[in-house]
Amino acid sequence: MNPVSTITPPSLTVSGATSMSLTCPFPREMPSRTKLVATLGPASESDEMLAKLILAGVSVFRFNFSHGSLEEHAERLERVRAVAKQLQANVAVMGDLQGPKIRVGKVPPPGITLRTGQDVSIRRAVPEAFVADDGTAVFGTTYEQMIHEVRAGQRVLVNDGAIRMLAIEDAEAMARGELRCRVTVGGLVTSSKGINLPESDVRAPSLTERDEVCVRFAAEHGFDYLAISFVRTADDVRVLKRLLEDCGKGKGEDRIPVIAKIEKPQAVANIDEIAKTAHALMVARGDLGVEMDIAHTPIAQRLILEAAKRYGKPAIVATQMLESMIKSVMPTRAEASDVATAIFAGASAVMLSGETAVGRHPALVVETMRRIALEAEAFTIERDSVEPSLPAALDAPSRRQAALAHGAWHLARDLGVKAVACWSQTGGMARNLSRSSMAAPVLAYSSDFRWTRRMALLSNITPILAEPPSTGYLADWTDQVEADLMDFGWVDPGDHVLLIAGKPLGAPQTTSAIAVLEVGNRATGFRAHDR
Repeated sequence: MNPVSTITPPSLTVSGATSMSLTCPFPREMPSRTKLVATLGPASESDEMLAKLILAGVSVFRFNFSHGSLEEHAERLERVRAVAKQLQANVAVMGDLQGPKIRVGKVPPPGITLRTGQDVSIRRAVPEAFVADDGTAVFGTTYEQMIHEVRAGQRVLVNDGAIRMLAIEDAEAMARGELRCRVTVGGLVTSSKGINLPESDVRAPSLTERDEVCVRFAAEHGFDYLAISFVRTADDVRVLKRLLEDCGKGKGEDRIPVIAKIEKPQAVANIDEIAKTAHALMVARGDLGVEMDIAHTPIAQRLILEAAKRYGKPAIVATQMLESMIKSVMPTRAEASDVATAIFAGASAVMLSGETAVGRHPALVVETMRRIALEAEAFTIERDSVEPSLPAALDAPSRRQAALAHGAWHLARDLGVKAVACWSQTGGMARNLSRSSMAAPVLAYSSDFRWTRRMALLSNITPILAEPPSTGYLADWTDQVEADLMDFGWVDPGDHVLLIAGKPLGAPQTTSAIAVLEVGNRATGFRAHDR
């Protein structure tokens, strides 16, 4: 990688009093409410392309720990942080753990082609796959315990289900410590292809040794989110939380929120407990579509999104959203509909994988996704005005903030406000306003850069990094919000803006008051509150 070069950013510095130092992405162009997650890779790691992606609408960059060395990830992280700083943009980074992915062992090139009806043997300690004299294809695996966990009649899928086999009864093979299968759909098997066992009770640990190394790397380098793969139960999420606690990143303002990737049928069956335990959910449709009947995948997606809404958690929909744009300059009609449908169903964010990691047009695909999101959102806002319900399983402080956001939703609707601004030091009020699905955009102020970055994942939230006014007056914050919104071009004189804050500004869980600002009217907002 080349060192980060100097980027001349567009005019992004916002005006305002010297008592506050602000940064905000896209100040003169309304961002999409749905957040866009882009996977980093060779096609998107340059400083120039990172700048294009941020300006096109990316709020979160995904680091896929399944590929690349930690040294490469460290270089990319440094680049993302540097470019975001130059563009004055609050951008989050998410580490995606590989998890206990089961893979085929080494296969000699160009691979072994399996035929329908052929027998396959999966064995321990196979340095390289081969075809035995009796025609049986013999493979090793990265998870040898599967030999004892797969039962006769259960499916064994290779290469995302392109190759299909059934385990067969063979007492002698079991005694020798091998798993015998018969091919039902053949194809070419090459090294390290994934193996899925949708019907087997796999007891692999939720975090591998490699995952633990990556977790410590993410904690040391200040990642904003960590996604755990192949979650089966809420206990898997708790394992990662405990490891983060050991790293000093499990509690308080330093905690790294955990995203549970839902990609196994067991996770869908346990979705309520997982949603309660995780900070966010991801509909990881790649392995999910392999592990279960493809016809059930859309239903599973809906169930996951409903659970996220029920417990007030952000939800990301991922995999093959605009996959044709890896090569093409236009998505298919089905892909455009897929993105919009996810937004209609309540996704907080939509994610790009190969499209931005290795695709030919990373910036174009982000801009295309953003345009689809804006159209879908405008349609939803125009047609839907459903009163939000309070999320389930809230503790007392969270319930107070959720109730305040619930009341703010009614005020915003009845007054037809053009924007909402809140002070949300550690993201609590921002999360509540995000889950309330307000029609107006929300600015969320905080003086903690860690939380302005983490708020970048929250739908309909534009985070603002700011120091509280030196006077401590909410009246001065009112002046600043009005100046910012006018400078952004989001409001006009006479428009109403809802303000939500508490004293002292900059302290967590102090939000307790709502005021209505009429732009241009010096008697409104919090101006009469403390003067």
